[in-house]
Formats: sequence, C-alpha cells, structure tokens
Amino acid sequence: MSELQNDRFLRALMRQPVDRTPIWMMRQAGRYLPEYRATRAQAGDFLSLCKNTPLACEVTLQPLERYPLDAAILFSDILTIPDAMGLGLYFETGEGPKFRNVIRSEADVAALPTLKADVDLDYVMNAVSTIRSALNGRVPLIGFSGSPWTLATYMVEGGSSKDFREAKKLAYAQPEVMHRLLDHLADSVIDYLNCQIRAGAQAVQIFDTWGGVLSGWAYQEFSLDYMKKIADGLIRENDGRRVPLIIFTKNGGQWLEAMAESGADALGLDWTTDIGNARARVGDRVALQGNMDPTMLYAPKERIRQEVADILKRFGPGTGHVFNLGHGITPGVDPEHAGAFIEAVVELSGEYHREG
Repeated sequence: MSELQNDRFLRALMRQPVDRTPIWMMRQAGRYLPEYRATRAQAGDFLSLCKNTPLACEVTLQPLERYPLDAAILFSDILTIPDAMGLGLYFETGEGPKFRNVIRSEADVAALPTLKADVDLDYVMNAVSTIRSALNGRVPLIGFSGSPWTLATYMVEGGSSKDFREAKKLAYAQPEVMHRLLDHLADSVIDYLNCQIRAGAQAVQIFDTWGGVLSGWAYQEFSLDYMKKIADGLIRENDGRRVPLIIFTKNGGQWLEAMAESGADALGLDWTTDIGNARARVGDRVALQGNMDPTMLYAPKERIRQEVADILKRFGPGTGHVFNLGHGITPGVDPEHAGAFIEAVVELSGEYHREG
C-alpha cells in the first residue's frame, strides 16, 4: 500500500508530536453536503448507498475534496452486524433505523448465527479496500463498529428508543440472557473490525452511542467490559505500524478514568465534558478526541472560531488531541460553517505544538 503522506491523526492518537492538532468530523460524509445528497439519490436509499462500493467510496472522499481534513472514515452504518444476522434492517423516513425481527428471549439469542464478517459483510470490506486504494496515502482511513451494548439496544428495542425500557428490562431481569447476547456481539465486532483492519483501516472507533443511558455499575458490566474484550481481541499492528483504537461513549464523561483502562488508545468526548478537565483526569494514559457541540456550527463563523480557540486553550499545549465534534454533524449545517470550523482548527492549533 502507498506511503502515508499525512499521519498527523495517527500520531496524535499515539500521543506523538504533531505540527498542529488533527481534525475530522463524525458523519463528515453526510446530508449537510449537497454532493452527498446527489450521490445518495443516485443510489436510491441509504442502505443501497452503503452496499454500493463505488458510491460508498465516492461519498467517503467528498468531504476531503472540500476541506483539509486529517482522516477519512468509512461510509457505513453501525447496524450492519445485526442486519447480517438476519434481523431485517430498514429505515423509515424521519424515524431512524428499525428491525423487522427483535431479540427478547434466550431462544432468540441462541438462534443468532455466528458472523463471518469477510463473507457476511463483504460489501463493507470491499468499501474499505476500495477507499484505502483511492486515498493513495493522502490521509488515514478509520474503520468503525457500534459497541455491543449499543447494537443490543437496537436489537432488543427493534429500533431507537427514548427510555430503552426493553433493553434495560432484559439486562436487569434476565442478565444472563443479555450477557450471552453481548458476548456474541463482542465476538462479532472483533471479527468485523479485524476484517476491516486487514482490508486497510488504519484506526478503528467503537461507537458506544447508548452506553451513557446506563447507571455506573451497569455501564461497567454491560458496556465497558465488552469494549475491553474487543480491545483485547483486535489486531493492533498492521502495515508496520500501530492501529489505534478510539472508544466513544456518548454521555460517558463521568467514567473517563475507567475508560482509560480499557485498552483504547484514545477516548472520544461529547460536548458535555470539559476537555481540560478530562485531560487532567486521564493524564497521558490516552489521547482525547473532541469535542465541540455540533450545533455550534449553526452559529456565526466568528463564534465558531472563538469556540475552537477556547477548546484548544482548554486542552492546552502538547499532543494527544484530535479535534472533532462532540457527536455527528447535523444535516442542516451550512457547509461553509463546517469549513470555517475546520479552517479555525488548522489555523489556530499550531501554536500549541511548538517546541520550547
């Protein structure tokens, strides 16, 4: 594979010196870009776009053509694993993802097939290898998966949820059944991410979108323990260099110390946690990624720049920071405001990385 021309992102994740703070955005290939909407219309729908290798590659690269980003992220969805297990993923306009089949019992869990990611999700691996080739060493490629707990919530609820009643009921009333499901999912995620790494992903992120709905002990037992299992099972070196792991638990700021012991190289922060406070708490154990509120991108450009300056100042000098939003960019954002955000990081962060 071609030599990496910009490894700023990978270096920051490993807390190695960089010339400026690297930046990428969660959902950077998304509906806020008119070129993305055009490609999605060409594909027909979201899932068809995920499964169309040339078009998935095209939308992954679109934001890199507009902005000086330091990483590309695979265009896919966190629910590919349960879909491959036969749960029947579909999307209803304005309602998010839904499953035709749900998991509610021991028998349902026992009936789940063993995932063979290279076969069952070959379209994802084709996308990874195609994107990696098309990048030609320009920036690193990030692969990803949902966390076992997050995947389980969708599988048990049958879609997204306001109170996660069914998932929590299964966890608290029949913990042995939930643990069996989570263990099965952790094995599947290990296989899935390792296949992505072999196909060309140079860093991987676990999206624990719903870990933050749990209480402290339950987060440890039903979410973090399974992400630790994944960290232990991943390929951590490929192409002669470390493959960093980022763990992102939305609303997980109260558990950073425990997360720092998970085996991850970096922790994603949402916007509710002060990044300076987070750095003081985790020290040099892990890098930090984040964490501007995505809705700040609706503010005037000068206000966006001011917020970037404030977050950089709060993190302070030195490496170990990857700038990102605290969650995914939202569809209504003006692409010029996203550009102003990225430009501010590029222009303002260098002073925090000077020697002496």
